[in-house]
Amino acid sequence: MLDKEKNIKIIIACHKKCKTPFDSVYLPVQVGAANSMATGYQRDDEGENISSKNPMYCELTGLYWAWKNLSCDYLGLVHYRRYFSAKSMAYRKGRHPFDCVLSEKQLRSLLDSYKLIVPSKRKYYVETLASHYAHTLDESHLTAARQVLSDLAPSYLRAFDRVLRQKYGYMFNMFISSKTIADEYCSWLFPILEELEKVIDSKNMSKFEKRWPGRVSEILFNVWLEYSIQTGRLRRSDVKEISCIYIGKIDYPKKVASFINAKLFHKKYEKSF
Repeated sequence: MLDKEKNIKIIIACHKKCKTPFDSVYLPVQVGAANSMATGYQRDDEGENISSKNPMYCELTGLYWAWKNLSCDYLGLVHYRRYFSAKSMAYRKGRHPFDCVLSEKQLRSLLDSYKLIVPSKRKYYVETLASHYAHTLDESHLTAARQVLSDLAPSYLRAFDRVLRQKYGYMFNMFISSKTIADEYCSWLFPILEELEKVIDSKNMSKFEKRWPGRVSEILFNVWLEYSIQTGRLRRSDVKEISCIYIGKIDYPKKVASFINAKLFHKKYEKSF
């Protein structure tokens, strides 16, 4: 099991006061703190930060703060309503969700064998990542992302094209890894998003549409991971998929209806589900 002296911090992206796990590895971080009232949690507008960009960057303002300011050996990101869980669905049935959130003990055991923990693949079956994005948001964002990659990191283009053809992906911007790996990823991701802001005009977008950096970054995470495996920086056996547990209720009928409307009738998403 991973040495107890190794310091693990999994930030929980929160925008309001809420119940969080008791394990000391979890650190609630108030994302978008620069734009909102204090919650008593660690703020993401302290030190070097991009807190004011939270309406666009979503949970990534918390990740940026942790990257720049948090001293730890391992770093992860989860959401106040979505966590990693090592428990099976059968075990979860009838239990309180927080009883099933990944514990420090379980996590240390996993990190002894794996370098990167990611959510179980989200499978779209009848959609590629590219077509799903095009049906629900604006495909020009991905065209712009490819151009920025061509300018800043052209060696990633092959991985980018391959990922867009996939019918699955690791979503939610959730992961757990060594701080070294997290630093490498953040050093690659945030300059790309910063450059994208210069070429994608967000002025006339709705509040939901302006969250495109948070959505594009989900795809870019898969691109970074695919490239890391292609080049041998990571092996597929270094990556462990863990199921997620959602705190609260999901409106599945509305979620499915929105997916169908986007696929068949080209009705863009207007909110998250």
